[in-house]
Amino acid sequence: MAATYDVIVIGTGPGGEGACMKLSKQGVSVAAVEAQPQVGGNCTHKGTIPSKTLRHAIQLLADYRHHPLFEHTLGHMDVGWSELLRTSSQVIERQVSMRHRYYTRNRVALYHGMARFIDPHSLEVVRGDGEQQVLRADHFVIATGSRPYRPPEIDFAHPCVVDSDTVLELKRTPRRVTIYGAGVIGCEYASIFANLDVKVNLVNTRDRLLSFLDDEITDALGYHLRDQGVVILHNERVARVEYLDDGVVLHCASGKQIRSDLLFWANGRTGNTDQLNLEAIGLEANSRGQLEVDENFRTAQSHIYAVGDVAGPPGLASASYDQGRFVGHLIAQGEVDYRLIEEVPAGIFTSPEISSIGRTERELTEQNVPYEVGRAEFKNLARAQIAGRDVGMLKLLFHRETLQLLGIHCFGEQASEIVHIGQAIMAQPGEANSIRYFANTTFNYPTMAEAYRVAALYGLNRVSGL
Repeated sequence: MAATYDVIVIGTGPGGEGACMKLSKQGVSVAAVEAQPQVGGNCTHKGTIPSKTLRHAIQLLADYRHHPLFEHTLGHMDVGWSELLRTSSQVIERQVSMRHRYYTRNRVALYHGMARFIDPHSLEVVRGDGEQQVLRADHFVIATGSRPYRPPEIDFAHPCVVDSDTVLELKRTPRRVTIYGAGVIGCEYASIFANLDVKVNLVNTRDRLLSFLDDEITDALGYHLRDQGVVILHNERVARVEYLDDGVVLHCASGKQIRSDLLFWANGRTGNTDQLNLEAIGLEANSRGQLEVDENFRTAQSHIYAVGDVAGPPGLASASYDQGRFVGHLIAQGEVDYRLIEEVPAGIFTSPEISSIGRTERELTEQNVPYEVGRAEFKNLARAQIAGRDVGMLKLLFHRETLQLLGIHCFGEQASEIVHIGQAIMAQPGEANSIRYFANTTFNYPTMAEAYRVAALYGLNRVSGL
């Protein structure tokens, strides 16, 4: 007998969790299907949580090694990759326990196994032991997330080739790493390995790093990566990979040959839709495994929704959760009296980290917007000096005439936290969105948030010609 629900959510990552919790609290009967043995999706088990925990542990280790107070103890410190990964395991366990309670407390039925559509209102869940369960529902939410893209010509079975999933299974610390792909994941792992004193080659298929960011920020990122010993190669394409017993040689189309102990493939992701049997419901994913959706995240089948990575950009855990809640509200109530924000902050956990929201200088110039810049250098902030984190800056872009905030760009310590202060003001309607707010507000001292006051005064002085 098929179990029947009002809604079935496929995937328990941020998007799926957001949908389940919203639906349940609206009194809707809901079931969640998760391919992995535990809830949380790839975000918890293979992506955001393990990589950011690993980054934090390695940053602590790097700070320890470079602090003069601990110089005499360095001979006793020998921490490898596998030991550092243990901190990720501890956080993952806590996250899974917490999130599992969300489902049980809100009476969401959980099924573990691979979901496969039978018809537009039915799917079967195949468990690891082969047992099958048929589920039926009036509505479906596809929130299956994504995985690293694996081109067929690359041998990912070779022990010296990894991606952002399998790098978390490494048993040793490599001496030399080549990262192919300089997007967010590639740049983050370049910082991670560099902080372990690993020699890193970062191969970028484009002409600059993270070109969606403000140029000054990406210039700073490139400088500090090189300062950490990372070799950055722009405008390179792979021709072939030569596999050795103790490493790999990346042959580039330009003729360059890069030998390393490990090849980290970080060139794109693909949506997890290939196992859903979409043909049975009249849907087709694009070449990146994503489904086309409308402004309400409906697919071509009006009772089936897609959120998160499978719905396309921005592909952020934070945005995915909001999309899930939005869809849950829409299904439960039939309408939604709010819209999701268009300006979503980006957080990039390189070392130092980066965060931004709004338009860049390049975009404002191209759009002929009269703007001015307010900036605060972290080296001038007391809190940054105390913490030894004086690398970085806060940059505010605002309209010269209305003083309206147009863009916020931060590079350095706590950048992903700091950006939210400016986001709150930039989201205010009319005259409430003004850089004057920061000039007229008292900030705790010493804090990193004080950068807003410094940047605002700097910008206002430029407008007044002082």
